[in-house]
Amino acid sequence: MPRNYKSTAQYLKPDPKFGSMLATKIINKIMLDGKKSTAQAVFYEALDLASQKLPDVEPVEIFTQAIENAKPMVEVRSKRVGGANYQVPREVKKNRQQSLAIRWVIDNSRKKKGKPMAQRLAEEFVDAYNGTGASVQWKENIHKMADANKAYAHYAR
Repeated sequence: MPRNYKSTAQYLKPDPKFGSMLATKIINKIMLDGKKSTAQAVFYEALDLASQKLPDVEPVEIFTQAIENAKPMVEVRSKRVGGANYQVPREVKKNRQQSLAIRWVIDNSRKKKGKPMAQRLAEEFVDAYNGTGASVQWKENIHKMADANKAYAHYAR
């Protein structure tokens, strides 16, 4: 990698409403076809709806805790050893934990149909905040898979 290389994270600015880098990352993941203002509108509307369901909690705390609850500690990676594929459990780095959590929350809210995106995202935020919902369930399934395959942990490198 060249010395003057800057990662894209260095170019991100905190979102205008909360001043949060996490909010910026979520908005960028929501964004489709470069329509950032639409993604911001969806995100802020989702937070308004979520704060109506959780009136005693700050909006920043809602999405921060939701992402925190969806972060995986371990994951399984496929490793080929002597003609056999093993699911090897590995620890997940902080950046990847956050990326996976954001991806799962947004993807699971996109999978729900029949409601506006802001409403689906708000429901997913509230569910993840409470430790339930599809994103937290996904994380728990990943953890169960890693636990079931811990016999192959010695293949991790």
